[in-house]
Amino acid sequence: MSIAVGLASTIAIPSVQAETQAEIQQKRSHIQSKISEAEKVIAEAEKDLKELNEQVARVDQAIEDNQQKIDDTKKKIKDTKAEIAKLEEEIVALEKSIEKRLDILKERAQSFQQSGGEISYLEVIFGSKSFGDFINRVFAVNTIVEADENLLNDLEADKAAVKKKQDSVKNKLEDLNSMMTELEGMQAQILEQKEQNEALKKDLLAQQEKNEELKAALERKDANLASQLASFQSGRSTQVGSQSVSTPSFSNNTVSGSAQSVISVGYKYIGNSTYVFGGGRNAYDIRNGRFDCSGFVSYAFSQAGISLPASTSSLVGVGRAVSASQMQPGDLVFFNTYKTNGHVGIYVGGGKFIGSQSSTGVAIANMSSGYWASHFSGVVRRVLN
Repeated sequence: MSIAVGLASTIAIPSVQAETQAEIQQKRSHIQSKISEAEKVIAEAEKDLKELNEQVARVDQAIEDNQQKIDDTKKKIKDTKAEIAKLEEEIVALEKSIEKRLDILKERAQSFQQSGGEISYLEVIFGSKSFGDFINRVFAVNTIVEADENLLNDLEADKAAVKKKQDSVKNKLEDLNSMMTELEGMQAQILEQKEQNEALKKDLLAQQEKNEELKAALERKDANLASQLASFQSGRSTQVGSQSVSTPSFSNNTVSGSAQSVISVGYKYIGNSTYVFGGGRNAYDIRNGRFDCSGFVSYAFSQAGISLPASTSSLVGVGRAVSASQMQPGDLVFFNTYKTNGHVGIYVGGGKFIGSQSSTGVAIANMSSGYWASHFSGVVRRVLN
């Protein structure tokens, strides 16, 4: 998104020496220009937010549509299974009928053998004692032959019917397997869409957070200007520091007033706080000591009048980079946890930092040895000079 680039540079305010009213007006014009730039960024952010909301709505609709398809497919699978069960019952009935007819043919063959073995058609007919007996014998023989033929034909028809039913069941099973494959594919797709939706929502929250930071920065700029003008008009000689990062410099062995004010913010929360992901960004969280690492850092610096973003990905780009060997109290230190530079704290000196850790809440931690030493990324950012 376009608002993710150059946030710090957009809202930075240069140091102002309130010597003359003309100089203050000149500085004010410069700040007003920066305010206009920030307002453009906010407008762009609103556009991006609108696009994100539309994208989220589209993904949500896709999830709803896919869920409906899944429900429909499940119903089809259920109906197909019921039909398969019915076909299997019919197949069992046909097989029983075939067995009965085979038994009849076996009985007839056994009876034929018991009557003396093979008897020719002519012997049956010409063994008649009268013409009437002849007619009866011919009719009986034809009836038996026809009955056998009918039984055999029925047997073949039943076998064909069983085969047809079996083929039908096989096709149903293939259709069922295809539907199962389709269902599994849709399930995988809907999970991917849910992940996409969550990612979009995270982006949306990040954009909202940046909007709030810009709004707060603009309000502090207005207050800064009013303070400068009031100081000049009252005749006091005042050096007005920049709103974003300007503070007196200090050496490695001395903690400056600005650094001390930032660090001391966290002391009241030691032993009286809880790590909460996304915490520290509203009055309720701050009042109850609910912070994540970046939320705590942003809040601590805000108490010294310094506006910093509230995400590690943004904090890693503020101020200027310094080497670990040149660390001073008040510097930001970063650690590789669940991701590169995923945790941030404020260096307090003596190889220690203060931050909101998931296991302790706000606490002083040792970064010279143990877990934090092994996870220190080497990234140090200085915002206090």
